[in-house]
Amino acid sequence: MLDKVSFIGGGAQKGGTSALDRYLREHPELCMPRPIMVGAHPSGEVHFFDADVNFAVEPVDYAAYHARFDPRPPQRLLGEVTPSYMFWPGAIERIARYNPAMKLIFLLRIPVTRAFSQWNMARQARHEPLPFMEALRAEAERRRNLPPKRAKRFSYMERGFYVAQLQRVWQSFPVAQTLIFRSEELLGEPAEVLGRIANFLGIAPFPPLAEKTVHAREYDTKMSADEKRYLIDVYEQEVRELERLFGWDCSAWLR
Repeated sequence: MLDKVSFIGGGAQKGGTSALDRYLREHPELCMPRPIMVGAHPSGEVHFFDADVNFAVEPVDYAAYHARFDPRPPQRLLGEVTPSYMFWPGAIERIARYNPAMKLIFLLRIPVTRAFSQWNMARQARHEPLPFMEALRAEAERRRNLPPKRAKRFSYMERGFYVAQLQRVWQSFPVAQTLIFRSEELLGEPAEVLGRIANFLGIAPFPPLAEKTVHAREYDTKMSADEKRYLIDVYEQEVRELERLFGWDCSAWLR
């Protein structure tokens, strides 16, 4: 089982994936990638399958990917958490080619608050000059006119259309190889979520763990009522489709 990565976590950027990574690192049977410094902070995200350069030449060389892992007994499964794999075109198909038996764990955050969180992150990093509503209205034009790598920085609304992303996943993997949670489940009931993940991966139950919140940042501004209503209108049909897909009650997502 240690010759290939056998599970990947991902989902919505700003959706709790860093906390998921921290929880998974505390299970004795799981080997997660060695963190590297990104700016001033350590990051366990690998970004192998969403880096087009890694797939420019055939056959693909996975040596650098595997070098991020240092398994030691009793670890018996390699896994990683990179949120953008669900979103980035081609990443899921590349994962399926690498390991058709891969198990995938995805977190989905309320798309309205996720978009605002991403914009705040971009503003604080000085990547985004536009106010929030102007950035939302500029998104489609930016997507048309900017190279994909730059455009994804401003994909505030696009990243929240989860149904199309999940359908792309299910074209490459059986539904039974995917496990989908709402971000608020991991935040509010981490022990229950981790229990389901342990069953999904076929490992022993997680030990008792302290609750983790990662990258919770102070916002420079608040979302206005008009901005919130605009996004609720954008996402209402999307949220209703998620409710039909999973039998969820997402009414709180549209308040």
